[in-house]
Amino acid sequence: MNDSLVNSLAPLHADAFGWALHCCDGAHAEAADVLQNAYLKVIAGKAVWHERSNLKTWWFGVVRLTAREEQRKRRFRESLPGKILRFCVTDDASQNQSNTLELDESARELRNCLSRLPARQAEVLHLVFYQDLSLAGAAEIMGVSLGSARTHYERGKARLRELLPASPFKKS
Repeated sequence: MNDSLVNSLAPLHADAFGWALHCCDGAHAEAADVLQNAYLKVIAGKAVWHERSNLKTWWFGVVRLTAREEQRKRRFRESLPGKILRFCVTDDASQNQSNTLELDESARELRNCLSRLPARQAEVLHLVFYQDLSLAGAAEIMGVSLGSARTHYERGKARLRELLPASPFKKS
């Protein structure tokens, strides 16, 4: 394993956790597990950076694919009683955690609106605005063409304008 790759990933940790958090729909424990498993892939040599793209772009792609793998495993393992319990019990703990992390009302409203967008639109907006990536970088991470990423980006922005009340970005 390349020590320089590990050292290069260290400054990206906070951004990668934010991306993992987005990929896990805000579940902190799941995001931490996903990020840990992504690091393990790199250490084990299952994820190798061939320097064909930006390191951040490659790393976010690894995190995204790891999150999807974990979600598939979780759905497969989840039993019927677990599903029933999950739907019947409210998640007050995660709500309290969310409230402490998002003190600003406008940030809470934005997150709510983003959660109401289709997954691809939310992903591209998160990558471009929160992670400061270009549309090309976001397209590469998402595994879609640049044109598709642009379409999702424009549609997501248009839908956010509709969803956000009294927004300065709203067209009259």
